[in-house]
Amino acid sequence: MTATQAPPQTEKPTPGGFLTGFLKEAIELIVVTLALLIAIRWGIAEARYIPSSSMEPTLQINDRLIVEKISGHLGKKIERGDILVFYPPKEEMGGQDLSNNPLHIMGRLTGLPCFPNDPAFIKRCIGIPGDQIRVQANQGVYINQQLLDESAYVKEPPAYNLNVMGDIKGRNALGMFIQAERDPKKQMDPIIVPAGHLFMMGDNRNNSEDSHVWGFLDQRRVIGRAYLLIWRRLEAPKYPISLQSGE
Repeated sequence: MTATQAPPQTEKPTPGGFLTGFLKEAIELIVVTLALLIAIRWGIAEARYIPSSSMEPTLQINDRLIVEKISGHLGKKIERGDILVFYPPKEEMGGQDLSNNPLHIMGRLTGLPCFPNDPAFIKRCIGIPGDQIRVQANQGVYINQQLLDESAYVKEPPAYNLNVMGDIKGRNALGMFIQAERDPKKQMDPIIVPAGHLFMMGDNRNNSEDSHVWGFLDQRRVIGRAYLLIWRRLEAPKYPISLQSGE
């Protein structure tokens, strides 16, 4: 009597196997996507939009632009005239500095709206380390006793004076009055940009919370350079009321 071969046994699907596999693939996809997003945003560039008029006429409200970071990683020095995106100093935020909890770190690394995102400013670099700054109302900005020709980008001359450290003061984004130099002995010191810092100003000089309010910017707070304007909304021209069509 010959033995017959037993029919092959088919493996029954494990309960929950499909769901487990799906979740595994989904998690892997999310991890890879986040890794790529972080690599691009940290090492190459990120997109930003303009929420205020502080850089008019160069940049308009709701403009979208690319902020490049490669030059910073390669050690290119910041120069006068560079338009920079940066985290504002803690004085501007009411004394609250950048949070280092995991959610805030992920927000800075990814820019995703599901994480907390820290506010960022965009201004023009006017002074680099060692520069002496002075602002004369209705004239302009003096760097090392030389008046800058800023006719190509400023909206109007500043309406305020900055001669000494005690003149750097104003109200921050929260409406709180701040003064950059609180030491009475240094109130009359000239405004000289210290090492590792910058003096930042908006092109709309009379409508900009910048270094004339909160003082010098630590270069470590710089996110990157404004590089490319990618989108600007076109506004309809405004004609006299007499020429506007009625309903």
